Amino acid sequence: MDESNPTARALVCLQVLQDHPGITAARLAERLHVSDRAARRYVSVLREAGIPVESVRGPYGGYRLGRGLRLPPLVFNATEALGLVMAVLDGHHDASDPTGLVGGALGKIIRALPEQVAAQAEAVRRATAAAPDRAAARPDPATTATLVQACSDRRRLRLGYRTESGSEWEVEVDPWAVVVRHGRWYLVCRSLRADAVRTYRVDRVHDVVAIEGDFEPPADLDPVALLEENLAVGWEYDTEVVVSAPLESVAWRLPRVLGRLEAVDEGTTRLVGSTNNPWWYAEQLAGLRAPYRIVGGPELQEAARSIGQGLLAAVTMTS
Repeated sequence: MDESNPTARALVCLQVLQDHPGITAARLAERLHVSDRAARRYVSVLREAGIPVESVRGPYGGYRLGRGLRLPPLVFNATEALGLVMAVLDGHHDASDPTGLVGGALGKIIRALPEQVAAQAEAVRRATAAAPDRAAARPDPATTATLVQACSDRRRLRLGYRTESGSEWEVEVDPWAVVVRHGRWYLVCRSLRADAVRTYRVDRVHDVVAIEGDFEPPADLDPVALLEENLAVGWEYDTEVVVSAPLESVAWRLPRVLGRLEAVDEGTTRLVGSTNNPWWYAEQLAGLRAPYRIVGGPELQEAARSIGQGLLAAVTMTS
């Protein structure tokens, strides 16, 4: 940001006030990277420009925009509008339903577009039949927004979580990032109790409470890579597989969520991981075009044996 340009800082200040109603002067100053006094000065600049910025004193006070503010309308060209509609339909199969949450929101955007652009967007919306993704699990929008905001504000949280089996527990975390992967939403975070990286399905988070304390995420944080690496560890059944193929040829054939790959020698690779679903894990291994041995994990061995026997039986019945 240009420190010599007070107008630029005032515009950033306006954006912060829009995104964080009730923000305190101290927090506003922190986000603008200026002193508290300078933050109040930028608020004054906005007021002098006719933008109603209200302030409330006291321990629960802060700044918020008043009702008199009129924001400029969003403007899309035809290509942008169609791209937006296509993206929504691709990610949410019932977006064409105007009575649904996403469908209703998309309808509002289309109605705000110029008539000619809106007609094309609405035609795509009505004529497109999107098949539901049965593997997708869409979380509650309010919960997701709270988690994303906590990641941005770097505020610690206490989560109420419900596992796939139905058991419930609480965990206190530093929320680092929210990642969307193959139709599922995950929170990548650090568990305070375990002092270790954890990933949680956002659709299974049923309660979010802010707790005392801020944090700094790792400087080299790569949320997507960390998610895929972490999805392979900490599950109920440990696995170990030895593949008779070099590391580079195995790496591109197996999903990273199966575990960690390491070269044993030039022609052998070891896969070490864990899973809650040995049958799914065995099915992924079946796609390998190289000999392999399951040397660790009796549950995985049994699942692979059953799948193999089923395939052999199918061949015998048709021969």
